[in-house]
Amino acid sequence: MEQLVYNTLANKKEVFKTLEPGKVKLYLCGPTVYDYLHIGNFRGPIVFNMIRNWLEFTGYDVTFAYNYTDVDDKIIKKAQAENVDSRVISERYIKAFEEDFNNLKLKPHEFNPKVTDHIDAIIELIEGILKNGKAYEIDGEVFFSINDFETYGGLSKKKLDDLEAGSRVEVDSRKRNPHDFVLWKPSKENEPAWDSPWGKGRPGWHIECSAMVKAIFGDSIDIHGGGIDLIFPHHENEIAQSEACNCTKYCNYWIHNEFISMGDEKMSKSLGNVITANNFMKTYDGEVLKFLYLNAHYRSRLSVTDEKIRQSVSALYRVYSAKNLAEQVIEKIEATAVESKNFSKELKAFEDKISESMHDDFNTAETISVVFEATRLFNSSLTKKRKSVEDKAIAQSYLKFLDSYGQILALFCEDSSSYLDSLDEMILSLNSISKSEVEKLLADRNEARNNKKWEQSDLIRDQLAQLGVEVLDGSAKGWRSKV
Repeated sequence: MEQLVYNTLANKKEVFKTLEPGKVKLYLCGPTVYDYLHIGNFRGPIVFNMIRNWLEFTGYDVTFAYNYTDVDDKIIKKAQAENVDSRVISERYIKAFEEDFNNLKLKPHEFNPKVTDHIDAIIELIEGILKNGKAYEIDGEVFFSINDFETYGGLSKKKLDDLEAGSRVEVDSRKRNPHDFVLWKPSKENEPAWDSPWGKGRPGWHIECSAMVKAIFGDSIDIHGGGIDLIFPHHENEIAQSEACNCTKYCNYWIHNEFISMGDEKMSKSLGNVITANNFMKTYDGEVLKFLYLNAHYRSRLSVTDEKIRQSVSALYRVYSAKNLAEQVIEKIEATAVESKNFSKELKAFEDKISESMHDDFNTAETISVVFEATRLFNSSLTKKRKSVEDKAIAQSYLKFLDSYGQILALFCEDSSSYLDSLDEMILSLNSISKSEVEKLLADRNEARNNKKWEQSDLIRDQLAQLGVEVLDGSAKGWRSKV
C-alpha cells in the first residue's frame, strides 16, 4: 500500500517517495526557549512522533532532528530583565521543555541541535548565498534578495506584489525590496555576538534551520514539519536560503499541523488563555494530552475544552479497563490458550482498517476509532465466566493488538492497574468530588458491613453511585469511577 502525505508545497496528497531507498530524513522546527511552553507547542512533537513511529513500523529507517532556538530577541530581552547571560535563560527553558517532553513519554529524537552550536555552519551557508548572488551586505548586515529567487512564494502561494512583511521583518530603507529578510545582523551592546566576515553579530531567525538541516542531513531532506503559522515567512525563507546556497531542492514534503484553540479563541498570552504543558500535566497527564491531539486529524483545527478533556479521560478509561481485564483473564487461566478464529479474523480486519487510515496521511482519528471497535469486540467476545482457554487467546490477541498500535501512537502503554487509579482521581477532580469524601464514605460502608448493618451499607453504596463511584466487593475490593 502506498503512503500518502499531504504536501503543503503541492497543496494536495502525494505518494511518499524517499530520497534514499528505505531511509527518511525528518526535521521539525522546535521551540524558541524563552518561557514555559503551552500545550499548543506540543501538538507538533506529538504528531511528528507518531509520523516517525508509523514510518518505522512500515519499514523505514527514520532520522529525526528537532531543534532549539537558543538565541532570539525574546531570550535576550528576558536575560536583560533578569540581568543574566542569555544562556541562563535558554538552558532554563530547555530543561523545562525536556521535563515536559519526558512526561509525554515520547521517543527521543536522534538530534536536538541548538543554534548557538551551529554558528560556523550558519556563516558558511550565508557565504554560499552571497557567492551565488542571492544576498547582499550593508553595514555589517546581510539581507536575502527575494527578487533574485524566482520561485519565492511557492510554499505559501504568496506573490511578490501581494506580500506583506512577516511579523519579525522590519521595514528598512536600505533594502532592495522591503520584504528582503535578514541573514546576519550586528549585535547591539550587551547582546550575544560572534565574529563573522561582516563583523560581530548574530544570525537572523530564518537562517538557523537551514544551517542545522545542512549540517545534520546535507543539502536535501525528505520531510520538514511545523505548525501552519511557520509556513510564511519562516519556511518560505528556509526554502529560499537553502536552495539559493545549495542549488538543489531543499525538501520534498512539507507537513504542517493546525492550530489548537481554547474554546472559540486561538490560544495566546495576550488573551490570557494559555495553559502551560507543565500545568496541564499536573492536573491531568501526558496520556490525556496525547489522546486529545491524536483523536483528531493533525490538519484539523482542534478546540480544547473542558468537555473534550472529559471525553478523553473517559475514552482512556474504557481502553485501560479492557486492558486490565485482558491481563486478569490471562493471569487466572493456566491452561494453554486455544485460538478463537472468529475473533482473530475480525481483529485482522481492524488491522487492515488501521493500515488503510494511517497510509492515508496519518489519519490517527480513524485509527483510534478502530481501536475502540476492537475494544468493544474484545469485551463482547469473552464468555460470561471468562475462564475458557478461548478467552485467554482472545485476551492475548487483544493485548498484542493494543500494544502494537499503542506503540505507534505512544498511547495505552501505561500499567493498567495503576493508571486506572490515576484516571479515577482525574474523574473525581473533573466532577468536583473530593477523594477524601469518597474514602470516608467507603470507610463508613465497611464499618456498616462489619457490623452487619446491611441497609445502611446499601444506602452508602447508593450515595457513592450518585457521585459516580462504583464499589468493588469480593476479591477486587476498592472502587472505580463509573464512566
